[in-house]
Amino acid sequence: MNTPRTPLVVVGDALLDHDLCGRADRLAPDAPVPVVHGTRRSSRPGGAALAACLAASDGRPVTLVTALGADPASDTLRELLSGRVTLVEVPLEGALSSKTRVLAGDRPLLRLDDGDGRARETTGPAVAAVTGAEGVLVADYGRGTADVLRAALTTAAAEAPVVWDPHVRGRAPVPGVRLATPSAQEARAFARRLEDGRDSDEQAGLRTAARDARTLVQGWRARAVAVTLGERGALLSHGETPLLVPTPAAAAAGDPCGAGDRFAATAAALLADGALTEAAVQEAVHAATRYVAEGGARALAVREQADAPEHLPADGDTTADAVRTAARVRAAGGTLVAAGGCFDLLHAGHVALLQAARRAGDCLIVCVNSDDSVRRRKGGGRPLVPVADRVRVLRALECVDAVAVFDDDTPERLLGELRPHIWAKGGDYARTRLPEQPLVESWGGQVLLLPYLDGRSTTGLARRAARSPAPATEPGR
Repeated sequence: MNTPRTPLVVVGDALLDHDLCGRADRLAPDAPVPVVHGTRRSSRPGGAALAACLAASDGRPVTLVTALGADPASDTLRELLSGRVTLVEVPLEGALSSKTRVLAGDRPLLRLDDGDGRARETTGPAVAAVTGAEGVLVADYGRGTADVLRAALTTAAAEAPVVWDPHVRGRAPVPGVRLATPSAQEARAFARRLEDGRDSDEQAGLRTAARDARTLVQGWRARAVAVTLGERGALLSHGETPLLVPTPAAAAAGDPCGAGDRFAATAAALLADGALTEAAVQEAVHAATRYVAEGGARALAVREQADAPEHLPADGDTTADAVRTAARVRAAGGTLVAAGGCFDLLHAGHVALLQAARRAGDCLIVCVNSDDSVRRRKGGGRPLVPVADRVRVLRALECVDAVAVFDDDTPERLLGELRPHIWAKGGDYARTRLPEQPLVESWGGQVLLLPYLDGRSTTGLARRAARSPAPATEPGR
């Protein structure tokens, strides 16, 4: 009998991260340094542990293989991981590394690092977890866990998709990884090693990233390399002409701490599910962008305190995910925008409206009428497209962060759950008061009208599509 494979295994160096957040509105009298007061301290998993928690937050079983010891930081991290991931430990020599950021508002002022522990050796359960995985993410932070499991990772790369998120203090990925995900700075450093330290006067940019990615694909014998470019997205290379995957329109600025882990965790999970590399990288860029907009690593504590996330299907009802997304955006201080409609036969007018709505805030949730709700509003011949397909098309738009389905005649009950800061509607409502307007204003929200593109409507498209096509003209006439 075959042993069942573990869906996703994260291998790498776990860290313990702390944030000390306060206000800084004056300088110290004895030195030109800011005085931070009113501080709040929070702790969270870091490094490979953060990557594992982010992957698990998508509703999938995750096993984390990492080095932990008998020190207080290791004990704290075990508590933070309990109930979230399956933990397989290898011995740690020394104390677990921990990082403390001191922030004034959203601006980091200082980081304190403690602990220099390294993985000492592998174990049988760790090897079995790696070689029995359907997909592997290596979150290498240069502290030895990937090194002691290198033989097992080489075996895994020949059997299953392996995503390798490298660190300049670590070694190169094992041959055959499906995708390596260095940042632009990491790609430059690794490429210089392969080029014997040669460098050029060329400024860092897309050309440099493309050249470095090509060098790493060949030198690492990786199937693909995606160089992450921060706010610009990612550059995917299989060794030839690269593919630029930009961030969604109006990507919000925020705390980028952990965005690389979010990118790699999303890509690894999708590749383990059988997705193509291009599709996995595109969704990973979107996921990392949403992660930053929703507060980054500091929003993880809010997510951890909520109920365990449900597994969300690729299509269909995604309302629970939309409600959780709304809560995270509000908790992180972002501006939540919602827009609603039937969105039957999605056309350019719809897209323009949604793009404008997304630019009005940090996150856009689209509220969609269910099939029954559309029939009550539009008649028995509608919708032309079932709700599962309408949701799938909307979720594919770069400007849409989440989709929620409602069955009532109006979205008021759903809006009460989402509590958006802005409720966006098309400009054809300009001379009427929307029934949901008092509700939105009751929590301090705002109704915002956006212009429609003239001449675009689902009814018009349906009528033109129903007309008989003109007879074809015979050749020679």
